[in-house]
Amino acid sequence: MGGREGPGWSRGRCAPSPTLLLGLLMSAAPLGLLGEETRQVSLEVIPDLLGARQNLLHIRAVGTNSTLHYVWGSTGPPAALMVATNTPHSTLAVNWSRLLSPEPAGGLSVLPRGSVQFSSALVFTRLFEFDSTNTSEASAKPPGKPYPPYSLAEFSWNNITDSLDPATLSATFRGHPIHDPAGAFANGSLAFRLDQLLWGSLPSGFMQWRPVAFSQRQRGRDSALPCQASPLYLTLEYPLPQSPIVRGFFGSQTNFCAFNLTFGVPTGPGYWDEHYLSWSMLLGVGTPPVDSLSPLILGIMAVVLGAPGLMLLVGGVVLLLGQKQCSEYQPIN
Repeated sequence: MGGREGPGWSRGRCAPSPTLLLGLLMSAAPLGLLGEETRQVSLEVIPDLLGARQNLLHIRAVGTNSTLHYVWGSTGPPAALMVATNTPHSTLAVNWSRLLSPEPAGGLSVLPRGSVQFSSALVFTRLFEFDSTNTSEASAKPPGKPYPPYSLAEFSWNNITDSLDPATLSATFRGHPIHDPAGAFANGSLAFRLDQLLWGSLPSGFMQWRPVAFSQRQRGRDSALPCQASPLYLTLEYPLPQSPIVRGFFGSQTNFCAFNLTFGVPTGPGYWDEHYLSWSMLLGVGTPPVDSLSPLILGIMAVVLGAPGLMLLVGGVVLLLGQKQCSEYQPIN
């Protein structure tokens, strides 16, 4: 299981107003069970039978002999739960009264329990803001003068049903602090956008991203800024907000590790240019996808590397023909 403290950025104190977008592209694998090239994917919002609005999104991908379950929720800090089973008939069970109680263990489960082959979770706990000109080293603590962090457990989130799009298999969690006396989020929000379900073939979990974020919606090279990750550290020394969703499934386990993500550098593009920051990651089960070269790049490489080879070949042929002609020459005398 993994947890995350939250990102930080530099270049002075300023309200993180319009949008900080964390795009999460979900990826999953059928745990070594072959023949799972196609799956029936469905999205559903689990209703809270107690009447209170709780965002709990269940994504279910059913194969011929396995099922992938993704559960995203904003009850407490935003969290993602990943579960893979060895049966196409596994289901998600939610006990809302227990899940929302001080002891949520057992409030969320995948049945039958014996079919679970892999499970993991990721929790987004806090958003840091700091003032610093030194971001050369990412550490467990913000690399500069920290301001009071934003606890994501104290955010108010939109109704996920309003952004749910089964046709594109996408949804967006968008929130702002419940208590915001300074009006930092008066004209903006923090958003988690989910789409694109993939799967591989090995029983392992991963979290993968490119070390770059963007300060503009167009995501051009001129708006790219670096993203640095700190080493993993145990959470026993750092108390973190508890996720009812994670505790509901795993119980009172404490084997969490955490890390910080830092966006930006003292010079160049940054969040403050347009008060916008976008960062994407892949989270899932299986072998992480590997970037492949596009046909255009392969064509350019073939031309660049092939042309000298062709010239050498033609030159060699001409040289051989010239030698042959000289050998057939008959002197006048």
